[in-house]
Amino acid sequence: MITIRTTYLGELRTKAIHLASGNEILTDAPKDNHGKGEAFSPTDLLAASLGSCAISIVGIAARTHGFSVDGTNLEITKVMASNPRRVAEVHVALHFPPNNYTDKEKKIIEHAVHTCPVSLSLHPELKQIFEIHFQ
Repeated sequence: MITIRTTYLGELRTKAIHLASGNEILTDAPKDNHGKGEAFSPTDLLAASLGSCAISIVGIAARTHGFSVDGTNLEITKVMASNPRRVAEVHVALHFPPNNYTDKEKKIIEHAVHTCPVSLSLHPELKQIFEIHFQ
C-alpha cells in the first residue's frame, strides 16, 4: 500500500501527501543549491525525522515505564558535506523539562534515543550526535 504521494511542482519544489491522514509537506531546494529555501529541504526533513523519531521512541519508553517527557524540545542542526553533496552530521540537542528524573529514567531515555528506527536506518558514515539536557 502506498504511504506517500509526492508531486514535483516545478521550481525545485515538491508536495508530499501522507495518504492515510491527508497531511501535506512542501519541500524546496535550499538557497545554496539553486532553490528558494522557502520550505523544508529534503535534507532538512531527514534531520527533522531523526529528531522526531528519537523523541517518539523516548516517549514510548517513558509511557512504558510510567513517567512523562511531555514538554521536551529539540534543537536540530544539520551539517552538509560536498563531493558528494550529502548530510554529513546531524546534531540533536534534547532539552527535557524539570521532572526530577531518576537515574533509572535517565538511562532509559539515553538508551531509547539511540534506538529509533530512523537512526538505525541511516548510513553509518552519517554522524549522529545526541546531547541530552535535563533541567
